[in-house]
Amino acid sequence: MSGRVEYEPASVKDLLAEMKDTAELLIDLSYSAVLHGSDDVAEEVLALEERMDVLQMRARMSVMMAARNPEEVESLAPVLGITGAAEKVSDAAGDIAKIVLDDIGLPEAIRSALPEAVETLVRAELSPDSAYAGRTFADVNLETETGVRVIAVRRGGDWLLNPDRETAFEAGDVLLLRGPGETIGGVVETATGRAYQPPEPVEPDIADLERAVDSLVLMKNMSELAVDLAYGSVLFDSTEIAEEVVELEAEVDALKSRFEAWTLGAAADVPDPVQLRGLVHLATATEVISDAALEISEGVLRGLDTHVVVQEAVEESDEVIVRQTVDAGSALDGTTLGERAVKTETGMRVIAVRRPDTDDEWVVQPGPDTALRAGDVLLAKGTRAGAERLDALASA
Repeated sequence: MSGRVEYEPASVKDLLAEMKDTAELLIDLSYSAVLHGSDDVAEEVLALEERMDVLQMRARMSVMMAARNPEEVESLAPVLGITGAAEKVSDAAGDIAKIVLDDIGLPEAIRSALPEAVETLVRAELSPDSAYAGRTFADVNLETETGVRVIAVRRGGDWLLNPDRETAFEAGDVLLLRGPGETIGGVVETATGRAYQPPEPVEPDIADLERAVDSLVLMKNMSELAVDLAYGSVLFDSTEIAEEVVELEAEVDALKSRFEAWTLGAAADVPDPVQLRGLVHLATATEVISDAALEISEGVLRGLDTHVVVQEAVEESDEVIVRQTVDAGSALDGTTLGERAVKTETGMRVIAVRRPDTDDEWVVQPGPDTALRAGDVLLAKGTRAGAERLDALASA
């Protein structure tokens, strides 16, 4: 990190929310850099890691300014723990990016083994002559027209983590684009003014590489979910959500163990086992991220009171993360998310489904075809009113 960080008055809630968004993007970009073999995306991880360092320092300053007596010190202690855990997430994401940048060792065929559902992620710098320059996202309507969405924008030293319809494209913007492989090339060419050349596919020379790549994608998705839920448990003081982080952390540990076993087995069958060294680093970093997520929610799990500055912000916020169990005979029992139009009808986005009756199987990033049945635990984000509508659908 370079430059002096000066104290600026800021809401602890706002800082925690920005740290959550930054941590999720760091995880997304770092794993995507590995899966797509992209040095460009890996470089953006290191730039975003610097941003997280600044947020951590500002959060610590705000906590110190807010603590005026021993009681407040006690209630703010978990927030300091959160900043420490956020640093672990940030450092782990940086370590994952360095697997690519430092050529630590990855099978060259990873990209060829990606499931079709995994979209391409590309970094593109907006040219002054681009047809997008000076127009808003709403005007360009990129996602509707091409299926490609801008997941973040780096503008100089600033980051726009949640660009919306009113965000304007500016020359020099670094765009992080995610979308289908068949359309993202055209978007990159329009943005940069240069021809887009996707990496040449490499034939896998490792048996069962597809299974390892499926595990990588799942590790990425579950790590993101763990961090999302951990911050949500703090921001909304939810013991139920914190308990789901415990379940998820155990699942990530088991997944990491299986992935390590696959890597060791594959090492015996490849001419150069060193090419798998990066996968070992990746498994270690994954465990660090899931452990850090558990640390973030630790204060909630221990029943420590949330400081008044966070409590007041939560009361003012209409957004919530909820845990909802599907009752037998309810409107959701025996249907799918799409058939019941859950998002349209409730306004809640189901971010994961846990199935306790099948050894706590997790469905991360569920889609319209995800089936629901009695006993399923839904984790959803949306408004308080939407949470009430979801409760009505899930209750018998």
